[in-house]
Amino acid sequence: MTQNAQNTQITLVIGGHGKTGRRVAEKLSAQGRQVRIGSRSGQPAFDWHEPATWAPALEGVDRVYVTYYPDLAFPGAAEQVAEFSKVAVAAGARRLVLLSGRGEEAAEVSENNLKASGADWTIVRSSWFNQNFNESFFLEPVLAGEIALPTGDAVEAFVDADDIADVVVAALTDDKHIGKTYELSGPRLLSYSDVAAELTKATGRDIKYISVTNEEYRAVLRENNLPEEFADLFTMILDGRNAHLVHGVEEALGRKPKDFADFAREAAATGVWNV
Repeated sequence: MTQNAQNTQITLVIGGHGKTGRRVAEKLSAQGRQVRIGSRSGQPAFDWHEPATWAPALEGVDRVYVTYYPDLAFPGAAEQVAEFSKVAVAAGARRLVLLSGRGEEAAEVSENNLKASGADWTIVRSSWFNQNFNESFFLEPVLAGEIALPTGDAVEAFVDADDIADVVVAALTDDKHIGKTYELSGPRLLSYSDVAAELTKATGRDIKYISVTNEEYRAVLRENNLPEEFADLFTMILDGRNAHLVHGVEEALGRKPKDFADFAREAAATGVWNV
């Protein structure tokens, strides 16, 4: 593809200010590609819950990075993804790359709905993000030195948002990824006690993990005006469905994923966990 052809293509990045969307937008822009941010503050605005905003956001777009907030497992997500995918394909945006979750049956419904739209699709299934600890809902607990979650001794293969973004950019820009489903994880399994130990090492502060019950965690979510459904996502860690490594980063990019210890060391160097 010529540089001129690249310059005329527009990629809509839904959630373009989020953990993966921001990185995808930056990486595409660095390649000289046009990017439109799909958000309520975007120009034009995009809102999952306002279908009238979809067509204006899709005007002139030929490919879309599809992310759904707060999660594809939430009620109503599958129906909205199905309808949006049809609108996107009809508008000429045939290349759709969907961020999904590993081991989420509800998310698979959204995957199948997107595929049924007739799009040139790629599915990217992700484990929990490293960046949840420095850019998202685990930041304040890390600063407080106490991570309290209903996960017991269960393990998770945390994956780095930059690795996810690299796979997504490859899928958006190279035809060889059409029709592929990539399951992503980091290079090793970690319990939340392991995570706390890595964060302690990286920050030089004592950071503890405390196991709480699901109900206790729901109470914390209510107190902070967060959806209680987030607690249900932890059941997918507890039942061990993702307690194994997968190799989508290597399959898509031909390299190893970033280790959590490297992420923690780099994040600590930015001062984000200084108190």
